[in-house]
Amino acid sequence: MPSQIPLPLTTTPALTRADFIVAPANAAAVAFVDSFPRWPAPAGVLHGPPGSGKSHLAGAWAKAAGAVAIDAGALTPSFVAALEPGRAVLVEDVASGTDEMALFALLNQPGPRLLTASEPPAAWPAALPDLKSRFAALLAFPLWAPDEALLTALARKLFTDRQLTVPDPVVMRIMRSVERSPAAIRDFVARVDARALAEKRPVTVALVGELLSEEGLS
Repeated sequence: MPSQIPLPLTTTPALTRADFIVAPANAAAVAFVDSFPRWPAPAGVLHGPPGSGKSHLAGAWAKAAGAVAIDAGALTPSFVAALEPGRAVLVEDVASGTDEMALFALLNQPGPRLLTASEPPAAWPAALPDLKSRFAALLAFPLWAPDEALLTALARKLFTDRQLTVPDPVVMRIMRSVERSPAAIRDFVARVDARALAEKRPVTVALVGELLSEEGLS
């Protein structure tokens, strides 16, 4: 019997603070975000590799703080000048190429600031000496690459986001064979969901095993 073609349904990930998975790899960053508005300094940085949860955690803070969010590549002096006094701001993905004058002006304005980046601020390039000093003085909190416990929890969450309840052996089977990265696990869960929908089957160890075998991952 031919497989049913799955409909291209959109899965919306749960990205609230309550959905964020806390683990030793991110505990310090979570504690800082949760302490808002009682921060010891007006600005802080979340830094870590892709998939470490920076954007999820920062986005949850932005919602709670009523912050305006902007990608660092879109930051301009005119944007900073137009901000309401004291308005909270989230700047995502600070890297080389970010407008230094705009970022310096933003950090000098009153109001809470949260920045995200792949590298700690002390490693950010800056031609302006005063900005380099500001970078070095920023509070910075790492989110390390996820460990096995965090990846396992992530796999469960991804199934839950798709409104699927799967037994623990299914998750353990995935963890034994799929690359230990959030992106790889996210992609595999999507393929499992698509296969289950196309064949009108529940997500079981057998279904996961078939897909792993076909992809040479078993």
